Amino acid sequence: MSPVITIIRAEHLGMCFGVRDAIALALGQAEAEPLTILGDLVHNTTVVSALRDKGIAIAHDVAHVKTQTVMVTAHGASQRTLANTRALGLTVVEATCPLVHVAHRAVAALVRDGYHPVIIGHRAHVEVRGLTDDLMDFDVVLDDDDVLELDEHPRIGIAAQTTQSIDRVRHLVALIRRRFPRADVRFIDTVCQPTKQRQSAALQLARQCDVVIVVGGANSNNTRELVNTCRRFCSHVHHVQTESDLRPEWFGGASAVGITAGTSTPDHVI
Repeated sequence: MSPVITIIRAEHLGMCFGVRDAIALALGQAEAEPLTILGDLVHNTTVVSALRDKGIAIAHDVAHVKTQTVMVTAHGASQRTLANTRALGLTVVEATCPLVHVAHRAVAALVRDGYHPVIIGHRAHVEVRGLTDDLMDFDVVLDDDDVLELDEHPRIGIAAQTTQSIDRVRHLVALIRRRFPRADVRFIDTVCQPTKQRQSAALQLARQCDVVIVVGGANSNNTRELVNTCRRFCSHVHHVQTESDLRPEWFGGASAVGITAGTSTPDHVI
C-alpha cells in the first residue's frame, strides 16, 4: 500500500492583482488592435507563451516594434524610457503594477527631499532599471558587501524592489544605519503586500512540510525569494515551472508536501 501524502497549499500563493490586471489589459488591448509588449509582461514563460498564442508580439528592443501600439510591462519603466518611446510616434499603454508606481513615487519623493537614493534589489532587473534610469546619482545594493562599498552622504534615502525579501531589506537598512551613524537615513518600505503575504505564508508552510514545491518562472525574482525563504526551514525545496519538472523521487518518504507559487504563476499551473 502506497504511503499517504498530505498536500498543503500555502495560505497565500500565485498571481497577484497587479499581474492579473496586466494580463487582462494586454488581452483587451490586443482584441482592439495589434499590440507589442516591450519585454516579458511578467516573468513566467507559460503566461508569455499564452500571450503570443493570442497574436501579441514581444519585443525586447523598441527598434524591433512593428505595431503602432506598445505596452510597458507590469514591472514599469522610467519616464525617460516612456518619453523616448513616445518620441518615436508610438502609442504607449502602461501595464505597470500600481504598487510599482508606489515605489516610483517613493524614490521621487526621497530625491525631491534631498536624499541620496539607495535601492535594495537586483541592479539588472527591469523594475530596478525603471526605478533608477531617471536618476543622476544613485546606488543599488543587494548584500552586505554592496553596503560596505557605499560612499557616505549626509542624507540617505532607501527604497526597495517590490519583490525583495522583506527580511533582507530590513537587514540591509539596519546595516546602512550602523555604517553611517551620522547620516540622516530615511527608509520607505516599498516591498509590496502580495510579496510579504506570500513570503510569510511560505515560511509557515516550510515549517510543517517534508518537501516544498515552489511554482514559478525561472527568471522570477519573487519566486526565487520564496525558494530561499522555504529553504530556511525545509531541506527539500524544489523550484519548478510546470508539472513536467516534477520528479517522483523527490517525494519518497514524505508525509507532507507543501505547494506555493510566485506572483506571476497561473492558477491552472498550480
